[in-house]
Amino acid sequence: MVRVSNEIRGGAAAAVRNPLAHIADRWTPDPRTVRRAALVALVMSVVIVVTGGAVRLTGSGLGCPTWPKCTADSLATTREMGWHGVIEFGNRLLTYVLCAAVGWAIVAARATKPFRRQLTRIGWLQFWIVMGNAVLGGIVVLVGLNPYTVAAHFLLSSALIAAATVMWHRAGEGDAAPRPLAASPLRRLAWTLVAVTVLLIAVGTVVTGAGPHAGDSSDVPRMPVDWESVTRAHAVLAWLTVLLTVALWVGLKLFDSPRVTLARTRDLFLVLLAQGAIGYVQYFLDLPELLVGLHMLGSALVWIYTLRVLLALRERPSTDPGAVAAPSPAEPVAA
Repeated sequence: MVRVSNEIRGGAAAAVRNPLAHIADRWTPDPRTVRRAALVALVMSVVIVVTGGAVRLTGSGLGCPTWPKCTADSLATTREMGWHGVIEFGNRLLTYVLCAAVGWAIVAARATKPFRRQLTRIGWLQFWIVMGNAVLGGIVVLVGLNPYTVAAHFLLSSALIAAATVMWHRAGEGDAAPRPLAASPLRRLAWTLVAVTVLLIAVGTVVTGAGPHAGDSSDVPRMPVDWESVTRAHAVLAWLTVLLTVALWVGLKLFDSPRVTLARTRDLFLVLLAQGAIGYVQYFLDLPELLVGLHMLGSALVWIYTLRVLLALRERPSTDPGAVAAPSPAEPVAA
């Protein structure tokens, strides 16, 4: 009896020390479940970017004038804060939904058999990025929407999207060493495309920081740069991204690369064309809020599709010969 009691206490203590291991001992998710969990986390990382843009574009950035509370006396928005308070507080609440999605992805990855350490680490990376960005979002409010902190907030969100994209892709492949599917010059070209895309997004935050949508109706300072000049630089980088994508597609064609790599590159090209069209229309229409919001969504999609092109240039077979193959990352997966 004493031994049984000690075993029960020991098992309970182990569960408290490592609840994820406790869950993994009792649940083995289907590979499709793991990939869907990763996809939900990715979708939520994009949603939080779009809703954050809505906060700024509706002038609700200081709808909750302090942090972590909404007001000095209330955790939630109050009637006196009006719609701006509702919008800002609603975006804060979505952070909890994002945390739940990332948490589900971590649990699913940890419970996979055999244990996939790298996949689980990518999930935890997302969690810590979310936590860091939540604190940074609070700093944005406390410093009155300083444009540099707003830019950093968006860039950290882009890092979250990158981690979520990689996890979604890795959930559909094995853990063996990567095997290239394209020639070395094409892989270097793809990395150049990724670097230029990062620069494109970074300059885009400067365009936003110098532009008219400050996030609040009060006198919020803007970045001291010429908006027209930095917008032109952003457009040049966008065209360079398109040209690199076309060059990569042609190279993949000439080297008779797998269809999945060609399809990913084609999809990126189409997303870039749509994003460019929205960018030019919003510029000539003096930046209407709806188009600016669509452009923010487009920025996230461009980043995702760029990373998917890079990831399609190699494959990782499963290290478990008895494992059931997960759906290919090239195939559409239902959420």
